[in-house]
Amino acid sequence: MPEPGPVPVPASAPEPSVRACRDLLSRTALGVFRLNGRFLAVSEELARPAGLTAARGQVLGAVLREPLPVAGIARVMGITRQSVQRVADLLAADGLAEYVPNPAHRRAKLLRPTEEGRAAITRIAPGHAALAGRLAEELGEEAFAETVRTLERLSAALDALGPPDVDGAPDAVDGLGARETGR
Repeated sequence: MPEPGPVPVPASAPEPSVRACRDLLSRTALGVFRLNGRFLAVSEELARPAGLTAARGQVLGAVLREPLPVAGIARVMGITRQSVQRVADLLAADGLAEYVPNPAHRRAKLLRPTEEGRAAITRIAPGHAALAGRLAEELGEEAFAETVRTLERLSAALDALGPPDVDGAPDAVDGLGARETGR
């Protein structure tokens, strides 16, 4: 079955139709979900030579420039604090990261990589650079940069909207699958 093409929106229409917007949201979400799966698979392959998992490599990568509290890492990565806490504790237990005092908050310690953790990330760098080069070649450098800007704008727009308002919108998830019922 061929992939659906872009949804045509007449130039004269002041606003896209509700149906067209729902289709765009569904296609965007499905595309991002697919990309997430691909990035996770690629990340696992890149991290393997360093003896890391993708999750461990991502958390270490988040604190390379500066130590961060677990909640700060979770915000940067867009995942739960609990998920980061589990990985951070494993990194610390393996000697790849350590907790240090946080001058801004007595209880929320900062996570920082150890020299061993930095060395592991360094082992990932060649594969990361090769993939970046291949993507830039495939997309073109300007299109690659525009892709990043578009994803950053989409992320900022979703952040600005806050949590979804699904009350009174029975088919707001049309195309994304069944609505979660909490079961």
